Order: sequence, then C-alpha cells, then structure tokens
Amino acid sequence: PGIHATYLALSAETGTYIDADLVVTRLGPPLLDEIRNWFPEDEAQRAVNRYRELYRDHAFAPTVPLPGAHAAVEAVRARGGRVAVVTGKYEPNARLHLEHAGLEADAVAGDLWAETKGEVLREYGASIYVGDHLGDIRGARYAQALAVAVATGPYDADELREAGADVVLADLTGFPDWLAAHLDEL
Repeated sequence: PGIHATYLALSAETGTYIDADLVVTRLGPPLLDEIRNWFPEDEAQRAVNRYRELYRDHAFAPTVPLPGAHAAVEAVRARGGRVAVVTGKYEPNARLHLEHAGLEADAVAGDLWAETKGEVLREYGASIYVGDHLGDIRGARYAQALAVAVATGPYDADELREAGADVVLADLTGFPDWLAAHLDEL
C-alpha cells in the first residue's frame, strides 16, 4: 500500500498520470525503469528523486510487516545467523522501513536488482536468500546461495519454482520451521 500511495502522490504533485494499480503488479526492477514508463527521459531522474522524498511521507504508515517477518528474523538469529536485507528499495528508505516495522538487520544494502543483489550477497557470505521476485532468485543463484522464495509478491508458487527457486513457501510464516529442518539436515 505504501508504494501505491507514493505513486499517487507523485502523480498528483507532477500532474503526470501514473497507473499505480499497474505499477504495484510489476515491482522488483529498479525504480528508474518504472519511472521511465511515465516520465520523459530528461525528467526521469528528477521524478525518482522526488518519489524517494515523497515515500517517507506516504509509505511507512500504511505498510505493516508481512506475517512471519519477525519470527523469520528471530529464527535466523536463534540459529546463530546474521540477517542481511538486500533490496531494490532505496537504502535510506529501506532502513526507515525496518525501523518502522521494528525489525533489526545486521546489514542493509539497497538500490540493487537481480545479479547486483547477488554480488552483495557474496560479499556478505550469504548461504540462504529469501525473496519474492524472479530477480531475487537470480540474485541468489549469482551468489550461489539457496534461493528461498515466498509467494507474497508478484509471482505465484509455480512461477517461482519454474524460475529456479530451491524452496517455495506460501509466506514467511513457514520459514522458521523450514530453516530449522534445513539446518538440522546439514
């Protein structure tokens, strides 16, 4: 809901029509790529910058953590792991989102997509990467991490499986039990 609200605010402020309902069906790729669908090239970066500013006023209040998010973080920590948030979201806003949600990460890296996520995952030494997008699966593959996909984003379980996810969960509520079973098998 926060991204939707921010696009509506950007549209109202700039007078540029943006179909926010359509936008939220294709989240994942870089923000500039989406903005270019609505703004001329010479205005696109300025629109990205303004979106990021508006985001702080419009995105946090309506956004709540996904069910199971807190338990997933706790499960990783309980098993001695580190939590790294590697996201396509603008890093300062990602940090604010985590704070708003009451989630703590050991590391945060933002403004990344697909294989660039994988580069950072490699630097962090990640062995498991959880995401909801085909680009997240690509990032995990690039990092040689286990790709755990949750069907809470734009793709359903079958699409995530077909894209090469090693594990597909309906949502994050199943992650703690999956993690415990996976680590017990190692």
